Amino acid sequence: MILAVLQARMSSSRLPGKVLRPIMGRSMLGRQIDRVRQARRIDRLVVATSTDASDDVVAAFCAAEDVDCHRGSLLDLISRFRGAIRAFGPADHIVRLTGDCPLADWTVIDACVELHLSEGAEYTGNSIQRTYPDGLDVEILTMAAFDRLDQETADDEAREHVTTVIYRHPERYRLAHLVQPQDRSAMRWTVDTLADFRMVETVFHALLPVNQNFRQEDVVRFLSERPDVVAINVGACAVPPGHDRPDASRVPWR
Repeated sequence: MILAVLQARMSSSRLPGKVLRPIMGRSMLGRQIDRVRQARRIDRLVVATSTDASDDVVAAFCAAEDVDCHRGSLLDLISRFRGAIRAFGPADHIVRLTGDCPLADWTVIDACVELHLSEGAEYTGNSIQRTYPDGLDVEILTMAAFDRLDQETADDEAREHVTTVIYRHPERYRLAHLVQPQDRSAMRWTVDTLADFRMVETVFHALLPVNQNFRQEDVVRFLSERPDVVAINVGACAVPPGHDRPDASRVPWR
């Protein structure tokens, strides 16, 4: 089984409560789930949130939406993932998604899964060799690779960011990288700040009434015509000091 685990919490330091901020009357998390659910290569989707009281509302949202939900450690994300896998597995492959990517494109998720399976990789993603916008991030691990990652990750900070060990020691894992011909790595579609949220909200307002199933190319086309929207979150920084990846790109947050 291919199990997608979408990590989400309310206690973001830069934009608290962002996952349930409304976009056109529906929470940001709900918008992302709507899009992820269209992926054909995912067998089951579970939201992994924390046992912290602040995340009671996330669990309540999932219950109301009939979305599988697991609650675990606030800071030990590997442990939280382990609990989600135990509760909703068994799984052969784990798709890691983060709740700050409401513009997630299900075709990118499917393409990443297909590459992962065809290459026989232990880890497949599109952010180590980034050509996709920041905000379309997908990571996939075999269950065996996740077990190794759990065993090899002792540092508290690394356990919080889940795949840090893979980024720092790629030689330990058999990797595959999903890339696309157009380099769109400079595009910022993730939501870490209020400016990020305003940009994404504007995209939804423009595209959702026209096409409920808009994808990456539709967003790119819209933004190419609206530099004022792109400018909304230009200069936003999602990487606090000391958290840079080896490739200087963003660590996917919980």
